[in-house]
Amino acid sequence: MTHRQYTVVDSPYGPLTLVATDGVLSGLYMTEQRHRPPEETFGDPDPRPFTEAVRQLDAYHARELTDFDLPLRLEGTPFQRSVWERLRAIPYGETRTYGELAEVLGKPAATRAVGLANGRNPVGIIVPCHRVVGADGSLTGYGGGLARKQRLLTFEGAIPAPAPNGSETLF
Repeated sequence: MTHRQYTVVDSPYGPLTLVATDGVLSGLYMTEQRHRPPEETFGDPDPRPFTEAVRQLDAYHARELTDFDLPLRLEGTPFQRSVWERLRAIPYGETRTYGELAEVLGKPAATRAVGLANGRNPVGIIVPCHRVVGADGSLTGYGGGLARKQRLLTFEGAIPAPAPNGSETLF
């Protein structure tokens, strides 16, 4: 039987819900995130399993950390887990296309499947699904919303900051 715990932490992208399964980080969810599991599945509120994850997230937001080094428990199909592992190899400040990921996985015709697996990533930011863009470089599909994706990529220096027009909500 598995034991789940969760905590909610503040971030520049709004509240983040961290979930641990048997003491290992298994989820990082944003508010209004597509494919966010029901809150009743998160388990018991308890911040103790998340000390290191919170420390690393704080360092990331302070621009002191570019690579997360945390044990993760990623639950998904073997194909999904292979996509999520490749996401972790995309360097900070860079992007890859869905097609490039499919090529690296040895499945060049699986671009759509890569996109679907990317969208089901259970540990956003730490497993950087925001670093995947369309074939033409456009910002496509992000479970946390395109404004957050744009903000994360701008923060990392992967794309230029948008011209301010005063009407955009970034989270």
